[in-house]
Amino acid sequence: MLSKNQIKRITSLQQKKYRNEYQLFIAEGIKVIQELFQSQYIAEHFYTTNPDLSISAAPIPEIIAESDLKKISCLKTPNDCLAVFRMPKPKPINLNGLVVCLDDVRDPGNLGTIIRLCDWFGVEQLVCSPETADVYNPKVIQATMGSISRVNLVYTDLNKFLENSILPVYGAFMEGENVYESTLPEKAILVLGNEANGISKSVESKISSKISIPRFGQLQKTESLNVATASAILLSEFRRNFSEK
Repeated sequence: MLSKNQIKRITSLQQKKYRNEYQLFIAEGIKVIQELFQSQYIAEHFYTTNPDLSISAAPIPEIIAESDLKKISCLKTPNDCLAVFRMPKPKPINLNGLVVCLDDVRDPGNLGTIIRLCDWFGVEQLVCSPETADVYNPKVIQATMGSISRVNLVYTDLNKFLENSILPVYGAFMEGENVYESTLPEKAILVLGNEANGISKSVESKISSKISIPRFGQLQKTESLNVATASAILLSEFRRNFSEK
């Protein structure tokens, strides 16, 4: 049985200020937790309602009641396990390859999906503006499905980062060059913007090549694509271009 103090501490991790204060975050579900246990992440606590649960590389869990799990879970329908992990120390950005930059992407689901896409397409470096959603938000962790363990995510001033970069900088715009007709390099930076406003003017000034995903519908009335959907298409094109060389 969890104490009131334990419940209070764990539920406080749903808020960014307490995650930062304690340097801890929550993960839920067997798939996500197992991926984190098999990575560099270190667990502080591991709880489950299932005494027969077996997860490789996991410490011995503390068995708790379903009522307690519901109190500490972020989900409407909790899984049968929850773990609290320490935040790792930030790693330097490696520019030897394709790098994705997010300019003020606010939706946790979008961020989590983009992290998963980076993992799928072999992008190991994800650079985010300080205003981008918090990677340790439980919704982000859930959406990554464990891919957070294989993608190095760094928050920094994008203007300064892009100014100092030696790689060509591509940005996703509605009015850019048709990505299907573009020659894309193996080593580059791809910038994706805010869900409502796109890439900010200050970051836009640092972009050397604007690319776009053309609309094929007859009426041409769709205003834009979801940023995660656009990420999938653009990352696929970057990889296809290089693989065909």
